[in-house]
Amino acid sequence: MPESHVFYRKLRRHYPVAVRASGCWIEDAQGRRYLDAVGGAFVVNVGHGVREIGDAMAAQGARLGYVNGTAFTNEPVETLAAMIAERSPGDLDHVYFLSSGSEAVEAALKLARQYWVERGRPAKQTLLALAPSYHGNTLLALSASAREHYRAVFRDWLVPVPGVSAPYAYRCACRGVGTPCDACSGAALETAILAAGPETVAAFIAEPIGGSSTGASVPRADYFRRVRAICDRYDVLLIADEVLTGAGRTGTWSAMEATGVVPDLMTLGKGIGGGVAPLSALVAPERIIDVLRQGSGALLHAQTFSHHPVLAAGGVATLRYLDAHDLIARGARMGAVLHDALAGLTGLPHVGDVRGRGLLAGIEFVADVETRAPFPRAVRFAETFTEAALDVGLVVWPNVGQTPDGTGDLVMLAPPFVVSDAEIEAIVTRCRAALRATLDAVLATR
Repeated sequence: MPESHVFYRKLRRHYPVAVRASGCWIEDAQGRRYLDAVGGAFVVNVGHGVREIGDAMAAQGARLGYVNGTAFTNEPVETLAAMIAERSPGDLDHVYFLSSGSEAVEAALKLARQYWVERGRPAKQTLLALAPSYHGNTLLALSASAREHYRAVFRDWLVPVPGVSAPYAYRCACRGVGTPCDACSGAALETAILAAGPETVAAFIAEPIGGSSTGASVPRADYFRRVRAICDRYDVLLIADEVLTGAGRTGTWSAMEATGVVPDLMTLGKGIGGGVAPLSALVAPERIIDVLRQGSGALLHAQTFSHHPVLAAGGVATLRYLDAHDLIARGARMGAVLHDALAGLTGLPHVGDVRGRGLLAGIEFVADVETRAPFPRAVRFAETFTEAALDVGLVVWPNVGQTPDGTGDLVMLAPPFVVSDAEIEAIVTRCRAALRATLDAVLATR
């Protein structure tokens, strides 16, 4: 769109004009159809074109479009909070609504700090986060995100957040087999807490399953049980960032549910609005909120569109649609189909690993399958694959820079829960075609 006034996120590419979408498919202005294998940005879980969500938002907007969340509550917010509390693990039963995952993470980190201050322990101010990890692009969330190519320009504006080696089996010392290394066992967290001084550590934030940072890397079954025990031992709040993995993406409402561990705080986003409502949430227990209630009386975090009735109406409609069509259970079943199909990609040139859980999968590409050596960053393998996939009518999500030296290439898949067997077969077929085209392009430049 050369005459467009839009400030695009990427400034050196041509954007097809999307005009309609249904199920797992997007159509552009030229009539070309694309199989959306990543739900836009891990957002469209119920499928494109679900009228119930937009209709609910329109009806709410006609009745009550906006009220200030510091002055009024409203029916959709109350209903959605109750629905999320019912689905959340353990004692997580109070919900603070925002508009994006970054905002929810920002609010969670600030709540963790405020909680300790109001408990009379202001020295607890250090945050710990996994490395690699990704938690958002607002400055505090970015500080907790161990993604150097995102952080480099803004380094002077970020707060220091010590990194804890992530349970990234494909690239860790133990390779995910046998006796676990410190990263995979959780011991690395205890080391980091002791190094910082337990009296100074406020919270540890982690993605229960790696998002774009480690390409759907799944920790060992006992990882979060040990992490929970360590956090309890040193009075550190455990924050589960479920912005990407929540709302059924990995086969259960929250990814933490499968671990049997209850975090102290949890963030949600993306799928709770079905891709129609820009909606996120911080979920907290009474035991933490009550400290603020008895102290200052308020969370020191504000956002104009928090607790928005129209967005909450979209969330209510999304959760009701998920329930009415039993889509989370369906997503779990189709996740098994997806991973069985993707297993056929292993053994192809430069496919190092295929992993994930439920309808969340990562494909990591390497220059050498035996040594797991990544491509030089200049090759831009993941970006080239993503464009090649789009050329054959497939939408995937690229990720780069997950290794310590800033190299690393992978793509992620997260199709809507309504994906069919035939569409999964088409995803794999088109991945194969995109890989052939990428190898041809890479070899042509060497």
